[in-house]
Amino acid sequence: MKKRIMAAVLSTVLAMSALAGCGAAPAAPAAAPAEEAKEEAAEEAPAAEAEEKTEEAAAPAAGGTINLWSFTDEVPGMVDKYIEEHPDFGFDVNTTIIATTEGAYQPALDQALQAGGAEAPDMYCAEAAFVLKYSQGDMSDFAMPYKDLGIDIDKAIADADIAQYSVDIGTNPAGDVDALGYQATGGAFIYRRSIAKDVFGTDDPEKIAEIIGSGTDSWDKFFEAAATLKEKGVAIVSGDGDVWHAVENSSEKGWLNEDGKLHIDPKREAFLDISKSLTDNGWSNQTQDWQDAWFADMKGEGAQPVFGFFGPAWLINYTLAPNCGGEKVGEGTYGDWAACAPPIGFFWGGTWVLANKNMDESKKAAVAELINWITLDSSEDGLQYKWANGTLNGEGGTKDSVASGTVMSKSNGELEFLGGQNMFDVFVPANAYANGKNLTQYDESINMAWRDQVRAYAAGEKDRDAAIADFKQTVSDNLGIEAE
Repeated sequence: MKKRIMAAVLSTVLAMSALAGCGAAPAAPAAAPAEEAKEEAAEEAPAAEAEEKTEEAAAPAAGGTINLWSFTDEVPGMVDKYIEEHPDFGFDVNTTIIATTEGAYQPALDQALQAGGAEAPDMYCAEAAFVLKYSQGDMSDFAMPYKDLGIDIDKAIADADIAQYSVDIGTNPAGDVDALGYQATGGAFIYRRSIAKDVFGTDDPEKIAEIIGSGTDSWDKFFEAAATLKEKGVAIVSGDGDVWHAVENSSEKGWLNEDGKLHIDPKREAFLDISKSLTDNGWSNQTQDWQDAWFADMKGEGAQPVFGFFGPAWLINYTLAPNCGGEKVGEGTYGDWAACAPPIGFFWGGTWVLANKNMDESKKAAVAELINWITLDSSEDGLQYKWANGTLNGEGGTKDSVASGTVMSKSNGELEFLGGQNMFDVFVPANAYANGKNLTQYDESINMAWRDQVRAYAAGEKDRDAAIADFKQTVSDNLGIEAE
């Protein structure tokens, strides 16, 4: 396999603290968190120049070469594994990896798609922060619907029981699916068992779910629990960022209205009050996600003990576990965790795989073979079964929540980190609970601007009206989008 690396992949340290775009396979780095990576702010800038490295390759395969573009080596690693296990595949794969840092990936991908020709991407990846641009937005004209690859997409989705939110995100304006993920990122509330026992007398996930108001689509019971925890000197969350993704994904509408103007959904506007309540009542440690203090709270070394975090399975595997202060039960907070259904359904992150409709006809069947194996194959030979059971690179790997509910229903999701709990019991319904219909292609930039203003309001640095006005002005200045 030939590989061309056009920009450095993120460092291992950053990858461990990120993964909003994907929950990495063992030893695979991943993208920075969507709000923090700030790709959109640099979207108009040219792709960063970087040293190219070309590995010496064997003679070209008889079928030709498939060009694969990605922002981490996660999907390329999957393709490597597929070719290793299917030596008769017949195609070389030329991989281009460009990290999302400094906004480099999107402009380079856009340019390559628009230029066309033999070097154009045949397969390419997009993360949750910007996937709508490629599946439904400005660059969606380049995506080939899966049905045009020869995939019986409706049957395949039903057979694999793919989470609806993921399908919605990957469905183009004509109603055709042109992108799907391999990972499911529906969110749960991940909490400390020892604190639950001390404060509520139980650590049972079903009982804790009831205490925090799971399924109520309301924060009322959650804040009642926060007040009870505070009496014991415990913060219910580390910072307001731990609540934001649930708030964001519970809104009826996204950031843009039908006329393309900035719209603030009432549920998102309520985040101002949620954040201020967390701050004023001491219900959080006022940390900012992906900062040192946030990680310290995961090992119980913050200003107050923290009860829990909202997130998908990747947050458990690639963020909480490496930052819990231990590697086995009894060390740090390792094994002192459990997961339950959240008050409000949400998802956070994910990577979608697309095909270029302008690819050479001779490549379509091979690209379809790869995409099907990664996103839809629910057999024990498929990527998702191996991913869910931690066997992609041999026994003992990291288990993860995958797009296929069919796969998770026949997989073992028990984790020592969760005190032996089967995480799939929580994440299968969580994936069904998530909403994928309120995204826009500008979410990353707008979310950053909104959260900056919310933090300023919660800290008492400006009043509510000023925070909203400054948010609207920032969006107008940076994106040219006026408020309704």
